[in-house]
Amino acid sequence: MTDLATRPAPPRLRRAAPALLGYAAVRALGVVVLIVWSAARDKSALTLLSARWDALWYTRVAELGYGYEVRLPNGDVHSNLAFFPLLPWLERAVSAVTPLSHAHAGLAVGTPASLGAAWGIFAVADLLYGRRAGVCAVLLWAVLPVGIVQSMAYTEALFTALAAWSLYGVLTGRWVTAGVLAALAGLTRPVGLAVVAAVWAAAISSYVRERRRGPTTAPSPAGIPVPAPSPPGTSDPAHSFVRNRSPEASGGTSWWPRALGMLLAPLGVAGYVLWVGRRTGQGPLGYLDVQAGWRNGFDGGYAFALFVADKFTSFPSALAGAGLIAGVAAVFWLYVLCVRQGQPLPLLVYAGVVTALALCASSYFGSKPRLLMPAFPLLLPLALALARVRTPRSAAVLGGVAAVSAAYGAFWLNGSGPP
Repeated sequence: MTDLATRPAPPRLRRAAPALLGYAAVRALGVVVLIVWSAARDKSALTLLSARWDALWYTRVAELGYGYEVRLPNGDVHSNLAFFPLLPWLERAVSAVTPLSHAHAGLAVGTPASLGAAWGIFAVADLLYGRRAGVCAVLLWAVLPVGIVQSMAYTEALFTALAAWSLYGVLTGRWVTAGVLAALAGLTRPVGLAVVAAVWAAAISSYVRERRRGPTTAPSPAGIPVPAPSPPGTSDPAHSFVRNRSPEASGGTSWWPRALGMLLAPLGVAGYVLWVGRRTGQGPLGYLDVQAGWRNGFDGGYAFALFVADKFTSFPSALAGAGLIAGVAAVFWLYVLCVRQGQPLPLLVYAGVVTALALCASSYFGSKPRLLMPAFPLLLPLALALARVRTPRSAAVLGGVAAVSAAYGAFWLNGSGPP
């Protein structure tokens, strides 16, 4: 078995190349289909990708800063304070040093961010279950029905990249790196709380395990259980890293990297929320008031349940209601599989918090598939199943799903509602 000290970190680009090339091919297919579909409807695919819905709000922040708001006839106030600042900062920086507009700079940020997210997902899956499972995990993330969002000037790709690499840092005992990336994720989206929770849960679990084992026993990294065995036919021992970590690699000989990582992790989301509270004069809960202006909040899923129940008032919409129930049930089923698979605690915490925040939000029900996109650990059980299948069959399955996803993405983005 391979000790972590003998392995490069992060995984070399050559090792991740099949996953990244496959990801790029899927995303290219989605964009090409979007271009053809949009041209048939006399629309600009570039505009659809860079200047619609939330992308416009991020662009306004980049151009004008915070303070812009729209007051609706019903009294609702849509303030751009609802949008976290990292993407607009990057758009502004790219636009300042290139001839690109702020909107097109969003695509210039999003494209490498999506590749970074794919690499991060591969790194986590490869670390735990081997290279083949890592490739399958990346391709599954690419072919999600709403995967076209990964090619838009949105924050999903950027956030997932930061979250995946932060989780990789936790899994490999790089606490300071994990904390910094968690802080940046917290400057990207409110769901950055999920990354913070994962870092804290892993650090506390690791500390408790060390205390129980005593000072003479090498600690397990981040309290991570022994991963599942590699799929049949996979000789690569990458999945065994976690078993063979040394105390030096995990930071077990010193408490300060773990403590510093915990301290850094919440700075992004906490800093922005507190800044919004000060700007609005509403104190620490000011950001919740901003979200309330968008009729968005956290109600434990009550509003979503009413939304689904309302679908059963007529026969045609009842089919949509049944589909929504099946989709939510599938998400819960995947999470149960993740638990039974013995995924590391930080992955379970991260995926659980992302799922809870997505499903329990009180508005924008059509956006829930997009909000669930960063919860990539939910795909690992499916990735392992695909990794056990012969390559031609798994390629055929993924190719077929990619084609359907590309068509659905083009249809969806050419529609009237936001993603």
